[in-house]
Amino acid sequence: MPGGGSHHSRPSLPGGPYVVLGLARSGQAAARALRARGETVIGVDAGAPAGARELAGIGVEVHLNEGGAELAQRARTLVESPGVPHDAPLARAARERGLDIMGELELGWRLLEAPLVAVTGTNGKTTTAELVGEIWRHQGLPVAVAGNVGTPLSSLVGELDTGATVVCEASSFQLEDTVELAPDVAVLVNIAEDHLDRHGTMASYTAAKRKAFVRQGSADVAVVPAGAVGEGLGGSAARVRFGPGGESDCFERSGQLWWRATPLLAVEQIAMRGPHNRLNAMAAAAAALASGIELDAVRAALRGFRGVPHRLEEVAVVGGVLYVNDSKATNAASTVVALRSFEPGSVQLIAGGRAKSGYGILREVVGQRCRGVFLIGEATEALADALAGSGVELHRCGGMGEAVRSAHRAARSGDVVLLSPACASYDQYVDFEQRGDHFRALVGALD
Repeated sequence: MPGGGSHHSRPSLPGGPYVVLGLARSGQAAARALRARGETVIGVDAGAPAGARELAGIGVEVHLNEGGAELAQRARTLVESPGVPHDAPLARAARERGLDIMGELELGWRLLEAPLVAVTGTNGKTTTAELVGEIWRHQGLPVAVAGNVGTPLSSLVGELDTGATVVCEASSFQLEDTVELAPDVAVLVNIAEDHLDRHGTMASYTAAKRKAFVRQGSADVAVVPAGAVGEGLGGSAARVRFGPGGESDCFERSGQLWWRATPLLAVEQIAMRGPHNRLNAMAAAAAALASGIELDAVRAALRGFRGVPHRLEEVAVVGGVLYVNDSKATNAASTVVALRSFEPGSVQLIAGGRAKSGYGILREVVGQRCRGVFLIGEATEALADALAGSGVELHRCGGMGEAVRSAHRAARSGDVVLLSPACASYDQYVDFEQRGDHFRALVGALD
């Protein structure tokens, strides 16, 4: 696969006219890619995202601040942006009229000829996808990292270097609207409870993740965790396993990462912090090595790659206290792995935001790792209830500013002030990036 084309022939697009539902980044990219082909495109959004009006300048018929159900009568195909509610008026009307429906991820894949490495999972998929891209660069091969990391797949159409591979972080929201997607390499990092407000059940959430695998063929590769999590994904791709267990292809033993019978590098040489990042490193290494990348390129990337913003990002050391931005931790499982990356009794944790479920798993690890917890946002009382009995003092702070100041006052040299919210950001911020940026700015103002 390195340097070569995809072996998957791409299905042709269904016919137009096309109506694109949701005009944030992904929807805008889809509309532009379709217009570049000369297609008739209608764009609809219940709000007015930045940049959406500019689509009119390339010939897109733009409808903002409306549901647009009646527009289904004028279209043959609906392209949905990730996260558009299934009961949105236009989506319902499209199903009732029997329109072809696909997501932006499916559209981008059909329009690109490049081989695709799709990385999915609940936690760590951004880090893993970016690390795969870094490995390709160390091999000296052209690569583009796209998808849920912030670059829509459709935006790459016509922009890729010859021979480039696309590494795509694929969320459940993106995957659930795929139709024929068949990645050359699909990677499952892990699965934990998340997004049940959208998917309803774990079975539905898992089914969305499985869509990265179910249409893979025997010439493809499926990189999966060792054990039960990696079973039952469907498809006929060759299975490559990572993690603990004698059946793994990439595993850790005696302080060393191994690729089958070959030592890869010492665990202490991995630049990223924490046991969860060792698993991310194994997943990325397995995807690369199973694709024909050389061992030395993998080693160099693992030694040099320090992670991505908002994922255990070490912001500053102030008065001997390390400040860490883990704003991407939007569920309890992610916060658990973040806390386990630091010494017991050393963490001043800032958590909270828009509530999700599953907070019970935090109590034990908070009791082990934290000296104080500073709660913010709508989830304050839900988290306080879940953490009652942990033996750690809880501080209700309201907002990020008070939480950072209070944690700063409580911390002593050698402590870690960790923003790892276990919650969505939408009660106080546009997204987790804005939340993490605010934390960074507040830390930068400390003295």
